[in-house]
Amino acid sequence: MPAADAHIVERVLAGDTEAFGVLVERYHARCVRLALHILGNREDAEDAAQESFLRAYRYLSGYRERERFASWLYRILVNQCRTILARRERVEAPLPEWEWSLIGAEDLRVEQGGALRDELSRALALLAPEQREAVVLKFSEDLTYDEMAAVTGAGVSALKMRVRRACTRLRALLLESSHV
Repeated sequence: MPAADAHIVERVLAGDTEAFGVLVERYHARCVRLALHILGNREDAEDAAQESFLRAYRYLSGYRERERFASWLYRILVNQCRTILARRERVEAPLPEWEWSLIGAEDLRVEQGGALRDELSRALALLAPEQREAVVLKFSEDLTYDEMAAVTGAGVSALKMRVRRACTRLRALLLESSHV
């Protein structure tokens, strides 16, 4: 049975700096995937994940066992992604490289030649960053609204509204593209 995150954190704080590698190994792929969905660019996603792990290590003493390590790390990552997005100062987001197999939509790629997947990726790219972030955290990362609130710093009701508005906007964009 793998060691609990809190136990690994205790080891790192006690001087076993190598133990932090276990956390990196455990969460790296998820962090890159989350950053990729928010940023839409693999290079930026890798940079965001790397910087987030550096910050997590630097501020590990600020981690409290009462919260899940993953939520604490995701909060650092989401803030890093926001910093990257703000730095870009672009109106149009790039087309995200959505990893559909990770959210159970593998058959969409096979059955429809990826057309629906591509349409949904384009529609996601047109969402406001806050809405895209909320949709990714809810449906790709499968976080609860309470976990999303811990990650983003937004209230649960605001997050529910973002997800609802994002879904409405996605539906409209997909209907619009199917009539073109």
